[in-house]
Amino acid sequence: MSSTQKTARRTGPGSGARLEQFISAMIAMGQTGQVFGEHGIGKTSTFLSYVPEAHPGTEVILVPAANLTPDDLLVNAPVRDEHSGELVLTQLIMRQLTPGKPFVLLIDDSLQAGETIQSQLMQIACNWTLGEHDLRKLGCVGVFLADNESLAETSARRSDLAVLDRMVTLRVTANDTAWRQNLAERYENWDLTEVFRLWAGLTPRLRSLLSPRTLQHVLDCARAGFPLSWALPLVGGQRLRLRDMTSDGKPGPDRTAEILDGIAAAVGCPNPSTIADPVRAILRTAVRENWSVLLQGPPGCGKTEITKAVVREETGRDPVYFSLPVTNVEDLCVPIPTPDGTLDTLLSRSFMGPESKVIVWDEYNRPKDKATFAKLMEITQEWSLAGRPIPGLCAQIALQNPPYHLGRKLLVSSNNVAQASRFTVSYEVSPQDIPANQWLIDTYGEVAETALEWWKSDIDDEGREWITKRTLERLIKLHLAGQPLETGLIYLGDGEYAPVPLSQLEARLSESLGQKVIGLKELARDVAEWEARLAAACESSSEGTNDTDLVHQVFANAEVSQLKRHAEVVARLLRHMPPKLRAAHLVGQTPERQRFWIGALSRMAELSATP
Repeated sequence: MSSTQKTARRTGPGSGARLEQFISAMIAMGQTGQVFGEHGIGKTSTFLSYVPEAHPGTEVILVPAANLTPDDLLVNAPVRDEHSGELVLTQLIMRQLTPGKPFVLLIDDSLQAGETIQSQLMQIACNWTLGEHDLRKLGCVGVFLADNESLAETSARRSDLAVLDRMVTLRVTANDTAWRQNLAERYENWDLTEVFRLWAGLTPRLRSLLSPRTLQHVLDCARAGFPLSWALPLVGGQRLRLRDMTSDGKPGPDRTAEILDGIAAAVGCPNPSTIADPVRAILRTAVRENWSVLLQGPPGCGKTEITKAVVREETGRDPVYFSLPVTNVEDLCVPIPTPDGTLDTLLSRSFMGPESKVIVWDEYNRPKDKATFAKLMEITQEWSLAGRPIPGLCAQIALQNPPYHLGRKLLVSSNNVAQASRFTVSYEVSPQDIPANQWLIDTYGEVAETALEWWKSDIDDEGREWITKRTLERLIKLHLAGQPLETGLIYLGDGEYAPVPLSQLEARLSESLGQKVIGLKELARDVAEWEARLAAACESSSEGTNDTDLVHQVFANAEVSQLKRHAEVVARLLRHMPPKLRAAHLVGQTPERQRFWIGALSRMAELSATP
């Protein structure tokens, strides 16, 4: 860390001095503190880092209010009296509020709680008591409520004067929290001085859009070698863009690329437009770096299956899987009385055990109830439920559909930027990103190869969007069962199916296509003839001819397993391909595909050297 960064930590505007001083003052005064500020500016992290440092031996008890139910904080339960031996009704308090040491109670997202919880918070805020329990006697030395009061992120306002008259309220900005210090420590091998200078030079609106939390995700992407734009959240299904508003309220110039390129240059990292095999790269990095990531893609493109497969590869076990349309957060944890007279949180069995685990939130934007988005903010940000950490949790992966696909609206819920910015990476998946083709070939053999050749060569881009890999598998199964293929297309109602003609697929499958179909198999069968045709093409033009383009397209469309099966044929034909077309098979490809083409080029050189 540079001396400039160390000085900024002590005295600069990013030192968090204002919020830190407020925290210590409220603890000294014994007053309830209310802290308001925009999402992602480091309010919570300032509490978690500053309190143990400034007040040794004091713990921060973080209670995310959005997840609380009326029985989480306090419940009446029958307990056997130790003197009389009779059952008596006793008020049991949340176990976290009895840590056995001095503690500061931080009620985060406090405006997200329901009406009953707000009433319970009133007693805590006013008197530092909960039911019959005095929090001071339990070790509480400070009570704070924190949230963003913008109605864009919460539907409630704290307006009861009986509550407001008991609190000291501080409105903070990013310059009042310790986020610069935390980032400098997180990336200690980088000098972030220029990053902080660039951020400070942005307009207030752009600084709000590129919040410190999102900036951290940008730096995480830079360190992983990912495009930095993947760190910008998907709000309402659309990628957040860094642009100001003009004086007449219209969007100003899009500065996203300029700002992200500036950050990449400041830390000395590239900012690629994409990477090879992006979905698997994101999933593997998420597991290894303990990230929460969001994958948004059209139905049937294989998001769920590839996620489960990569998690099994990385952890050796299946993910902890939840489908949001059939899941309530209340199904994941419930409060229960304990023998020591406290209220503990009972987590779902799938969360327990010390082994590494990855949670998959499938159909993330199709929750069972609309409050689920807010309630999942705790687990996606704090990796806990009702304040209880989930043991062994190493990654979270949310999967969802876009709001619109193929001109049709999908029945998904909307989110806000506070919810969306909890993910380190938010990636828009296209069908080409998920290598389902090889799985289809491995599962269905030659029929799948034929169907994939049709999908790649005979239909246009729009047709390929309608024919997802899930639909393609359905068509293969119908062919194998001797059933009409049309019934496997997406049904749109009133006798209408997805507008994709199937005649060429049917012809390929029945081998009755009038024109000759050329694939790797056909090239291999007539390899000598194709060598002669390509050699003649090279002599007539350095760019090649239609024959050259056809062979190049066959190579590009083939799966790696098909290429390996005909490796000798590929090497023989490669000798007669223009150099720029040979290089095209190496650029931006997956490592497995690159390894094949490097081997093919080596074999080509050997054949060329042979008399």
